[in-house]
Amino acid sequence: MGKAIFKQRNGVLGVGIVTPCGFITPEQLCGLGKLLPEVGALGSKLTTRQTMVVLIPEEAFDRFVAGIRNLGLDVGVFGDVVRNVKGCPGNGELCHRSLGNVFELAVEIQQQYMNQPTPHDFKISVAGCHRGCTDPHCADFGVIATGPKTVEVFLGGRGGSRRPQHGQKAYVNIPKESIFVVLDHVLDTYRKLAEDHERLCNTIGRVGLDPFIIQAEKLPGTVEEDEFADFLNS
Repeated sequence: MGKAIFKQRNGVLGVGIVTPCGFITPEQLCGLGKLLPEVGALGSKLTTRQTMVVLIPEEAFDRFVAGIRNLGLDVGVFGDVVRNVKGCPGNGELCHRSLGNVFELAVEIQQQYMNQPTPHDFKISVAGCHRGCTDPHCADFGVIATGPKTVEVFLGGRGGSRRPQHGQKAYVNIPKESIFVVLDHVLDTYRKLAEDHERLCNTIGRVGLDPFIIQAEKLPGTVEEDEFADFLNS
């Protein structure tokens, strides 16, 4: 599995730093402010995938990696793996459009799945409402909250391409806790059916969406069960 380390034309390294879905603490930010001048960084740039790329001299790489790990950060991933997750920060306290608090879900997905091998790079985006600020329609696996406890899932989106396309809606109003079962199934099916270095959208275009679908009655939990449990506990 590859690391997000890119040698630039001028010889310096561009090194991607991964965070929990773009979240960084004040202490980490202050630590980076001290570390970057110490390693001779030329500058840094925030990416559309909620990471930070830092330009450093190649000879400073080991010192830089040790420094960011001391801050609780790490080098990002690249290549044919599950990439870092783009997660919406919105919830009822931060965004008036949010239908469900999904940031913790996005962080948990990243912790469990990032850097797992896949036939092609596999991007996941999680959004708290239909506006989709994290571009879930353009991700291989896009999650959108439809309520406090329910989400919908889009499969096979592709952005950043000469042929971008939106994913297909595959799961509607499923319990939020079933996401991990769905994602396991999608990844296992993708690994079994994909041709060499084939993007998920092309695999779906070749074999159809049906192999990636788990019937609703086989998913753990139902919305009705959750609501009944809430009634009993109230």
